[in-house]
Amino acid sequence: MRIGIDGLPLTETLTGIGHYTFELAHHLALAAPSDQVEIVSPRAFLPAINSRSELPGNLLLTRTRTNPITRRWWSIGLPRYIRRYGIELFHGTNFEVPLERVCPTVLTIHDLSMLLHPETHEAKLVRRARSRLPLMARAATMIVTPTEIVRREVHEHFQIPLERIVAVPEAARSCFRRLNVDETTETRKRLGIREEFLLFVGTVEPRKNLMTLLRAFESVSRARQESLQLVIAGRSGWLVGDLLAEARRSPAAEKIIFTGYLSDEDLCALYSSCAVFVYPSIYEGFGLPPLEAMACGAPVIASRIPSIEEVVGTAARLVVPENVVELTAAILELLVSESLRQELRVAGTARASEVSWSLTASLTQRVYAQAIERFCDREKQKGRLR
Repeated sequence: MRIGIDGLPLTETLTGIGHYTFELAHHLALAAPSDQVEIVSPRAFLPAINSRSELPGNLLLTRTRTNPITRRWWSIGLPRYIRRYGIELFHGTNFEVPLERVCPTVLTIHDLSMLLHPETHEAKLVRRARSRLPLMARAATMIVTPTEIVRREVHEHFQIPLERIVAVPEAARSCFRRLNVDETTETRKRLGIREEFLLFVGTVEPRKNLMTLLRAFESVSRARQESLQLVIAGRSGWLVGDLLAEARRSPAAEKIIFTGYLSDEDLCALYSSCAVFVYPSIYEGFGLPPLEAMACGAPVIASRIPSIEEVVGTAARLVVPENVVELTAAILELLVSESLRQELRVAGTARASEVSWSLTASLTQRVYAQAIERFCDREKQKGRLR
């Protein structure tokens, strides 16, 4: 079978969706050597993607040229490409699929944050999501979500039958493993990070609730009067200026570090050496950073929201997202209790090992089979109606 995968998430700085796209395609190719998995994009791939030498022989990276007509990618360009090159199934990994039903399609809806929390996104992106996402959900043959909670949200908001939506969990990538402290020293020294620090990883944007983390860190700093640092790692998103201004005015300003976007190697070093990983997000579809932190042996504090609870289970300390007092207490409790941190390290490592990208690929293959069967049944029915 020839499977097409949306390559657009691999043309810009890799975040969760980009990693999801590549890991899924890679493991689909490994799982089924007789299939051809083709990552297709009308734009150039990142150099780091093009230069990877470990790709399976049946995984292709294709940049297709467009003209003034076919650059309307989802409505004209991609449907033409699918017909011309015999793509038998297309997977839109970033909220979009071809609007014309030229083959079975699977759509991944990672979350509904733009609909459920529009105040945390740019207005123009919210407007686009409100008009575009319902069209894509109806056009797709099958829909994949990362958690059961998002599956239910998609069902409720778009009135899509539950049998057309399947929850498929994601996983920490294999590069995330616990390192010895000595292996983290160079990274921490280069970034100006001392031995004891709290860590957050993710795009720096309002939905991540970093103002609450900042306030909690200030309270922790007053209580401990020590050299504890707060490290915020991730690319700058919308309204980052507000957070930066607050951090500069903070009484703990000299202890707060914004690293910007980091490589996987640097992230692994920080996950492995942080005192506590803190993820206070208001809303997530899945939340990969807590799972990555667990895979590296970090004790995790995360938001008590349905998707995070589904992902981490009982392997993390959960707190009400915007409750500064509760978050402060949780951080202090973990900092003073090595036994509690060790308990969470063990539980987190075990939890992270329960899922893998091989499992994600296997479960996704089942969705493909359902999509093909559903598409063929519909085509037969159309033939009978004619």
